[in-house]
Amino acid sequence: MMETTVDPRRLVEQARAEGITRFSVGMILHRSEGREFLLLRRRPDDTSFPGGEDLPSGGVEPGEGLFEGLARELHEEIGRQAEAPVRPDPFVSWFDYVSRSGNRKRWFAFSAPYDGAPIRLSEEHTGFRWAPMREYDRSDLSPQVAGAVRDRLGSL
Repeated sequence: MMETTVDPRRLVEQARAEGITRFSVGMILHRSEGREFLLLRRRPDDTSFPGGEDLPSGGVEPGEGLFEGLARELHEEIGRQAEAPVRPDPFVSWFDYVSRSGNRKRWFAFSAPYDGAPIRLSEEHTGFRWAPMREYDRSDLSPQVAGAVRDRLGSL
């Protein structure tokens, strides 16, 4: 599902009203007027999608807002300054899933232009690439995450 404005509190309230209390966040970082987006390569021994490509993403900790969790994940995964505010485009896409621990979760994808800062990968990743946005379906993103990128492409 896609929104045209971003109000993270309302997104959480809506999810909670639907019985979802755990959240994950991901960022579609884009450059070249939205024609390319950042993909990270997971380690081959990673517990989630070993060796696969993914967006910078991760779980939101209890007591953390969506944008706080996103800022922390961007810091952990690509070295973005932790104190820099997250200013996404007016875009959000989401899907629900059941985690490995059996919890029903909602994964939110946001989008923002790349600020040009150096990418410093965490130990969770072995590499990264800037992929053409229109070739999202040629990556090995999960079908749900690829759907979020497709939604973003459709909003350009």
